[in-house]
Order: sequence, then C-alpha cells, then structure tokens
Amino acid sequence: MEGARRATGISSSSAGADAGPAPDPEVVEKATRRRFTAKYKLEVLERADQCKPGEIGALLRREGLYSSHLSIWRRQREAGTLEALRPRKRGRKAKGETPEGRRVAALERENERLRERLVQAETIIEVQKKVSILLGITLSPPHKGGNT
Repeated sequence: MEGARRATGISSSSAGADAGPAPDPEVVEKATRRRFTAKYKLEVLERADQCKPGEIGALLRREGLYSSHLSIWRRQREAGTLEALRPRKRGRKAKGETPEGRRVAALERENERLRERLVQAETIIEVQKKVSILLGITLSPPHKGGNT
C-alpha cells in the first residue's frame, strides 16, 4: 500500500506525522461559587459558638470554610439579614374571607351548576324532538301562561 492516497490528497504515511501532539483529553472543571443556605449558615454559627478555644479551626477544616465566612455570617446574623433569608411561603398572601366573598363564591358555584343543568335539559329536549320526528308524532306547542 505504499504510495496510497487518501481522498484529501495526503498520503497515509505522512498523515500521522503532520498531525502534531494529541490534545489533552482531561476536561478542566470550571470552578463554581459555593452557595450556602441561611439554615446552614446558622447551624455552623451555632456550632462555632459552642466550640472551645482552638476547636473552631477544626470545625472550619471539617466544613471546608474560611474564618472570613464566620465573620461575615456573624455580621449578617447581628444585622438580622440571615433571618430574612429563611424560606417563606410562596405566592400571594391569603386574603381574609369576607362574608360577601363567601356569598359570591357560593352564588358562582350555584350559577355554574344551573348552567350545566340547563345544557342537559336542552340536550334532552333536542333528542325528544328528533325522536318525535322519527316516529311521526307531532308535538303541541307549549302553552303560554300557566301550568294547565
């Protein structure tokens, strides 16, 4: 196969020589900033407050933190900003139910129920009309006035 050529026009013997060094297959991980929840911060601060002198370093090493984290978190705790970070119930605030609101909701439910009954009654009447036409029965027009 000496002198064999590829479709690119480069001979197979010289193809590997010009490629250069192979790229490094290791993917370098992009560093991401760590985020700590308010609950975690308060837990670490409580444990740090319970530590005896010299034990705080061990706590920081165990948690993978720096002393600057503790000082910043202590300032936040004193300012009350850590309490503001606690999870809260999401969504709109529930409005107090008023008697008018309850009455309106009940009337809307009743209105919807009556609409459904009306649709059902109209469907039944349509079916009755079609059955009477098929059977050749003539329907008398409805009486105007009373229930006689």
